[in-house]
Amino acid sequence: MSDVVLRCNGISKAYQDGDRSVRVLEDVHLELVAGEKIAIVGASGSGKSTLLNILGGLDHPDTGQVMLMGQDLAGLSERALCSLRNSRLGFVYQFHHLLPEFDALENVAMPLLIRGAGRKEAWDNAGQMLARVGLQARATHRPGQLSGGERQRVAIARALVGRPDCVLLDEPTGNLDPHSAQQVLALIDELGAERAAFIVVTHDPAIAARMHRTLELEAGRLA
Repeated sequence: MSDVVLRCNGISKAYQDGDRSVRVLEDVHLELVAGEKIAIVGASGSGKSTLLNILGGLDHPDTGQVMLMGQDLAGLSERALCSLRNSRLGFVYQFHHLLPEFDALENVAMPLLIRGAGRKEAWDNAGQMLARVGLQARATHRPGQLSGGERQRVAIARALVGRPDCVLLDEPTGNLDPHSAQQVLALIDELGAERAAFIVVTHDPAIAARMHRTLELEAGRLA
């Protein structure tokens, strides 16, 4: 039980489309253990991103429970939830969501600074993580000065810099060239060996094949 990083039970979610209720997720169950890598695949609009947002505490299910590191997300205050996400969870969106007024190093260091790390510690760790995604030479460039692929790699470095227990990735290599994508996948492999757990939403069968398990989201259910 101590190895379980993330668990969800009976997750359901529906959205209103005018007078019609559209059910996106239906009784979803999932368990992720330390060091495990899971791919979630499915057609566009099948609810993959919705599920990822619920698992990361960014959205709330209509029914069901999400447990991260043994804590029920629904039972936490907004402050406690933000603290748990910052210390335990990394999230890579399909689009990078970098802060445009800060350079790459500052963007990557931001989660550590929010956590209360000293400036030198944050800068050192951010620099090391940028090097691991091949961007040490671009550390002082702002997002507007970086290519789309470089911005995505900065976002991935930001998600990983705090050594989270669980990392949720939404199409993380969708905007990357093949070489950059391989760098990112190699980093995921390295951190998985260090006991970080990953859930990767992807359309790429080659990425899914590198995970320990592949689950398909169809008609709101995982199979």
